[in-house]
Amino acid sequence: MIEQQGNVWKKCNACKKGIGFKVIYWTCSVSTCNTKRNTLKFCSVSCWDSHVPIYNHRSAWALEQTSPTREEAAIEDAKTAPSVAASSASGDGSQKRRVLVDPKNSAGAAVTPHANHKPETTVPRKDLPKDTLIVVSKLKDYIKQSSDMNTSGDVAEVLSNKVRALCERAIVEARQDGRKTVMGKDFKS
Repeated sequence: MIEQQGNVWKKCNACKKGIGFKVIYWTCSVSTCNTKRNTLKFCSVSCWDSHVPIYNHRSAWALEQTSPTREEAAIEDAKTAPSVAASSASGDGSQKRRVLVDPKNSAGAAVTPHANHKPETTVPRKDLPKDTLIVVSKLKDYIKQSSDMNTSGDVAEVLSNKVRALCERAIVEARQDGRKTVMGKDFKS
């Protein structure tokens, strides 16, 4: 949850001082310090530097970031709060209540699906990277060897978009099965 007391967005993981809204803060370049659930945030490079010996990083550097505005933080908090609260167990603890974000609701408010409700797609997120998901050299080699044809430069982008769409559908399938892991069987349906 985002702390929005006064002008504090988050607290520094080293000195515990508040990091304000729309200010520069620092994160660690090491992936284990930047998990989805807990990203380490530091108010200064010296605070970042103090965590390096504790975590035994061999090669790391501080990454400069800018904290969100109060409004952006409130929106992000509204998006993440339902997924945290959604895991409330009922009965013996084996069933979990699923909470989805309605794509038509611009405020990002949570809605509880009906028993028969099956969402067709996940909520499209504009902050996701649009990187090429295809190894272009391998694709060109395959087409050249199988057909003796050349490959246009726009093919990788088109295929990457198709792969993204397939992944979104597979994510929905995994969620409907109550899993946090996308499996090969999720791409078959």
